[in-house]
Amino acid sequence: MSTDDTSDAREQLLSLANQFYEQFEDGTVPSMEVPTRTKTNIEYDEDSGVWVYGDRTSTRSANSVRGAQKLLKATYAIDFLARQLEEGRSSTLRELYYLSESWDLDEAQFSSQDESNQLIEDLEIVSGVTREDFHMRPEESGATVMGPLEIREQTRRGEREIHCQEDVGEGGYQIPNNPDTIEFLDNDADFVLAVETGGMRDRLVENGFDEEYNALVVHLKGQPARATRRLTKRLHDELDLPVVVFTDGDPWSYRIYGSVAYGSIKSAHLSEYLATPEAQYVGIRPEDIVEYDLPTDPLSDSDVNALESELEDPRFQTEFWTEQIELQLDIEKKSEQQSLAARGLDFVTDTYLPERLTEMGVL
Repeated sequence: MSTDDTSDAREQLLSLANQFYEQFEDGTVPSMEVPTRTKTNIEYDEDSGVWVYGDRTSTRSANSVRGAQKLLKATYAIDFLARQLEEGRSSTLRELYYLSESWDLDEAQFSSQDESNQLIEDLEIVSGVTREDFHMRPEESGATVMGPLEIREQTRRGEREIHCQEDVGEGGYQIPNNPDTIEFLDNDADFVLAVETGGMRDRLVENGFDEEYNALVVHLKGQPARATRRLTKRLHDELDLPVVVFTDGDPWSYRIYGSVAYGSIKSAHLSEYLATPEAQYVGIRPEDIVEYDLPTDPLSDSDVNALESELEDPRFQTEFWTEQIELQLDIEKKSEQQSLAARGLDFVTDTYLPERLTEMGVL
């Protein structure tokens, strides 16, 4: 982040704190209004194709002991974040939770990390500044990218240029907490393949899939971190690269795809910053389980409930998803990405992905 961006983030935080003081001076009870972060206040924006918050709001007001404590904690957090930005430092969400134990008022300390995480989300929404611009980091996600892409990254030791095939080991280039510090210099990529599991990611790299098909293989590492989704969106928007998502064949993995393509309920305030509505789903599909006679596990009760919920989910209101989910409920089975190995270690790179991606018009 540039010095100007850091100053802007700090000013936004201090402006928010100043509002509390102005309310005191006016003789009004200090308060802070934020969108209600519940499923009932999430709307699917048909125009942008992402999840956004609705009109319902919640008020953090000092007219109750609980509300006053929330604002007190917000004030202490703002003070910490402003000093952190001024000093050019950063910290993790976990560290913020523990740091609060050193604050001079017991009432300002967080009772759990969930509470401090939620406060950071509140500050993001109200200030319009992302936590990355606050210099707040999650615990290490370890997500990586491997492929024909050359970048310039801003680090605390200065700029460095990296080719995400030639200058990295088999593990790939590790995505930084704030991918907006990356500048794209050159690329020979034809598409982005976002992969759920580490085992499948390693199989693709070992088989040279990234080199043979000019693919940028992004490891989602399960439910993808914000940094991973942000980089994926930038690769699509700025380099005009198609994005395809490759996951296990179960309802929880379909939601991983949904978070990449349409955003998640938790980060609905950042959907237009993180989500890639044009992302396509490449598999594993329930029809693959039948067509390739893949090794399977039976659906659990929670799997069934999740699939039935997805039939009502706006993100999955398409003919494709309705057919696939209903088929899965009918066969009562789920399957992992690596079940494709039952047809040989090279099947996924020699047959499955090339055929599917050709059908989709990606290859």
